[in-house]
Amino acid sequence: MSGYDDRDGVIWMDGELVDWRSAKVHVLSHAMHYASSVFEGERAYNGKIFKSREHSERLIASANALDMPMPYTVDQIEAAKEETLKASGLTDAYVRALVWRGSGEDMGVASAKNPVRMAIAVWGWGAYYGDAKMQGAKLDIAEWKRPSPETIPVHAKAAGLYMICTISKHKAEAKGCSDALFMDWRGYVAEATGANVFFVKDGEVHTPLADCFLNGITRQTVIGMLKDKGIIVHERRIKPEEMADFEQCWLTGTAAEVTPVGQIGDYKFEVGALTREIAEDYEKLVRS
Repeated sequence: MSGYDDRDGVIWMDGELVDWRSAKVHVLSHAMHYASSVFEGERAYNGKIFKSREHSERLIASANALDMPMPYTVDQIEAAKEETLKASGLTDAYVRALVWRGSGEDMGVASAKNPVRMAIAVWGWGAYYGDAKMQGAKLDIAEWKRPSPETIPVHAKAAGLYMICTISKHKAEAKGCSDALFMDWRGYVAEATGANVFFVKDGEVHTPLADCFLNGITRQTVIGMLKDKGIIVHERRIKPEEMADFEQCWLTGTAAEVTPVGQIGDYKFEVGALTREIAEDYEKLVRS
């Protein structure tokens, strides 16, 4: 497959569709130097973007958190995504919406004089963890930790928050793992590099309290599904050593969807009935 910069197709940029290979920005764009950008990852199933409006609303909230005034409303973003998806010719696809501070009069830390720009790209993307959806992913434990909410807007889907995710996933893949699990700055279980984590014990589900990381839209969807089934869900702070007593584990995220986990560090889990049931039910939901 060709690189992401060398493909046929179009990308929506600042209000119009442009040739995929021409969708470029200047090297002095503020976002390249100071991480002044936010984004959304979304999936379309059967031609419909799942939870599309919630993603658009969160995109604007993330931009506001980084003091980037959005040039588009939720309705305008929705229309732009639909236009781009239609132009792609795809029905099952990944949708990436990106907002960033572009190049302009400011090239220091401050960037109030620089324009806020937006792009939307659509492409085909299969299972994020490959065959892990059947066998269970293997995760490393990251050496980095999720930061305190006092240090950065942790509930924004901001590009800068993914720096430690990239280096942690590189290290995990070098060990033969699919991903890495973060603890938070206090030492509690937090999340994977791009997905939230759930555990099962005695028929009840436990998931870290989203007080210092993104409360994923897929996470919220799965919690709702579990509660609709009458399953007790504990959103709480989880100590790492508790993983020794959990029976099942899975990850959730737009890219990950619902992916079973077989191992985290030295802790092992079965790909059990509830994990498979939730994965199957989620697949049905997004295609309904």
